[in-house]
Amino acid sequence: MSAPEAVSADESGDRWAAVRDLPPSAKLVAKVLEYNDTLTQSELAEETLLPPRTVRYALSRLEDADVVDSRFSFSDARKRLYSLNI
Repeated sequence: MSAPEAVSADESGDRWAAVRDLPPSAKLVAKVLEYNDTLTQSELAEETLLPPRTVRYALSRLEDADVVDSRFSFSDARKRLYSLNI
């Protein structure tokens, strides 16, 4: 690959670059969020078949990488809704 090709690939932006170095659980959660607009932690645990603690860890890593957005649920303020930000 020549230098101009590398620059054009970087300029176009790889949406998943921020996720690439994260743990597999974070990648799975991100992929599930890609197919579902907004989910709670418990819904993510159901969809991914991961334990709730692993989902919490994955979401914290994704939030640190600024890949997911979270907001409080209007129907139940105890829950947070997560959506993909890339």
